[in-house]
Amino acid sequence: MSMTSHLQELRRKHQVLSEKVEQAQRNPGADGLTIAEMKKQKLRLKEEIARLSHA
Repeated sequence: MSMTSHLQELRRKHQVLSEKVEQAQRNPGADGLTIAEMKKQKLRLKEEIARLSHA
């Protein structure tokens, strides 16, 4: 997998997680721990994207 396609895939995963977090936050019965874990995953993806983009 090329670096460009890898970055595109990471960005896609980040976007999907972002949408899931937003959807979960709109749900009054959403589990706060699940939302927090999704946010952590999203942050890890963002950091990986930034690291690879500047490499």
